[in-house]
Amino acid sequence: MTRRRKRHIEPPEDHNRWLISYADFITLMFAFFVVMYAISSVNVGKYRVLSDSMSEVFERKGAKQSTSELTEDNSNSSLPISVGEPATTLVEPIILEHFITAEELRDAEISEEVLEERRRLGRIADQFESALESFIDNDLVVVKKNDLWVEIEIKSEKLFASGDAALQSKATPVLKKISEVLQTTESVIHVEGHTDNIPIETIEFPSNWDLSSARAVSVVHELIFNGINSARLAAVGYGENHPIADNKSVAGRFKNRRVTLVLISNSLARYGAKDNAQMKQVDE
Repeated sequence: MTRRRKRHIEPPEDHNRWLISYADFITLMFAFFVVMYAISSVNVGKYRVLSDSMSEVFERKGAKQSTSELTEDNSNSSLPISVGEPATTLVEPIILEHFITAEELRDAEISEEVLEERRRLGRIADQFESALESFIDNDLVVVKKNDLWVEIEIKSEKLFASGDAALQSKATPVLKKISEVLQTTESVIHVEGHTDNIPIETIEFPSNWDLSSARAVSVVHELIFNGINSARLAAVGYGENHPIADNKSVAGRFKNRRVTLVLISNSLARYGAKDNAQMKQVDE
């Protein structure tokens, strides 16, 4: 006899299972708000005790003050509490007989040797201004003073023809005057040539560098001819790289074409006449 296999019946799906999760969520939210309320609530009893204690302290402080110092409005708790005795003695300013200026303080920190070098350069500048007065008045020469050097600026038109590095005859008087002053000094002299920004491209001068350098060398040769020790001289060509005026105008280019003699302070010079003298002693 054949047995029939029992048929497996699936239990019906429960559609209310979400109620369990929802109940747990509501419980957690309730606990959270209870904790927040407990934290935010003010303990009225403790607050009252603290307020009474503070009032008692301020009342004791007010009782210690003399009645003569109290006013009718001293009962107002917003008034500040005075601490210590008020200062009654005024501090009198100290009058200095001589106030040291910033310039005097700076000079006091500089050695006497440096100050003497500054004074020496100042005297040299005054000598140049006196010797070159006529050229300065005609705006052909400018003398500039500095703590570390003296600068004599000569307009290029006074020395050279356009695009040329050979000295003109009218350059002789001004260079002779300059040489007379230089013979009274021992400073190193840098002769600097400058041009405008107009390009030059010739067989003799391929660029403004070549032209400015050649002009500086021509002035150096003239100074040597006038008796200046060659060990004190240096020729430098800057081309158009250091203008003192705008090259866009004719007047600006005129100012930029110049030769400058710079007398360097002995503290800055690497080589000088003394070096040449020492070399001669070694050769002997």
